[in-house]
Amino acid sequence: MSFSPDLIETLARARADLRMGVGVVLAGDGAALLVFAVETMNAARLGEARALGEVDLVMTGRRAETLKARAYDGDVARVVVPGEADLGWLRALADPSDDLAHPMLGPLQTRRGGSAVLHRLAVDLLKSARLLPAALVLTVPGGAFGTTHGLTVLQAADVAPHLASVPVMDHVIAARVPLRAAEAARLHIFRPEDGSEEHYAIEVGRPDRAAPVLARLHSACFTGDLLGSLKCDCGPQLNAALAHMGQEGEGVLLYLNQEGRGIGLANKMRAYALQDQGFDTVEANHRLGFEDDERDFRLGAQILRKMGFGAVRLMTNNPAKIAMIERCDLEVTERVPLKFGENPHNVGYLATKARKSGHML
Repeated sequence: MSFSPDLIETLARARADLRMGVGVVLAGDGAALLVFAVETMNAARLGEARALGEVDLVMTGRRAETLKARAYDGDVARVVVPGEADLGWLRALADPSDDLAHPMLGPLQTRRGGSAVLHRLAVDLLKSARLLPAALVLTVPGGAFGTTHGLTVLQAADVAPHLASVPVMDHVIAARVPLRAAEAARLHIFRPEDGSEEHYAIEVGRPDRAAPVLARLHSACFTGDLLGSLKCDCGPQLNAALAHMGQEGEGVLLYLNQEGRGIGLANKMRAYALQDQGFDTVEANHRLGFEDDERDFRLGAQILRKMGFGAVRLMTNNPAKIAMIERCDLEVTERVPLKFGENPHNVGYLATKARKSGHML
């Protein structure tokens, strides 16, 4: 019997460590990196890291493009950190919210040659922790360094496939929750085995599992769903979808905790700050170092299958959502349009979604 954490539990620890500013060690192919999140590390740890050797700042190719830095590794860039650089300099590189206040950060020297496998994995790990995708890294003498210093150690060969996969979802509980839009409603709680955010399914009525179910995959939006923000159309879409299901007497709305197109609420607010500077929603994500959309709708497909459904009438305006659901062995028999919530504050946002993301608006 062993009480040691398994891979999934160790990875959850690593995410928590990074969010608190603690370093983790990534090991593989005879090399090892000590990795910190630039967003959360402090000056003391920066000093200790620099005392051990040369440090690099790893960012995505998207962020490197904004900073005019060469990304020799394609999707990531390894920026050489100058000896005089302090924590403020690092955070200015990592966080684009203050780009206009720091217009002269370069020219930046980036490394070429050698493997960037661990560096790329470091960025993916930060994304999975909902942090800015900017890592301070330092080469260390193997995974034993992490063990000696009480740090979480991850083996790249084990972690990489897991980060690319969908966590197994466990059904926790379901109970009746009468809603204004549908009194005959039940709320199901699904908990991922990797310790990440829980997701929810609102089942209206008793849909026939053998027939296509009216379904909506709704990504959580704190500002739109709860605060009534006018910058998006999320709140009106949520309410309209539930109302439609209430009128039909059945349906399933999945509430997926993928805030801000999968980048988290803090990064979403950074994107909003960039939009206030004149960038559209896609440009803002790129300046942050993210792709247009970081959500993973395979989560929703898994939940629907666990609930016994094999076909859906999907309420969406997003063709990418349809394609991903169909790749997950769920049949989409019909697209049900969901055009609600346009107002003077989000006209530009909706136009960008249609022009750049292909939304059918």
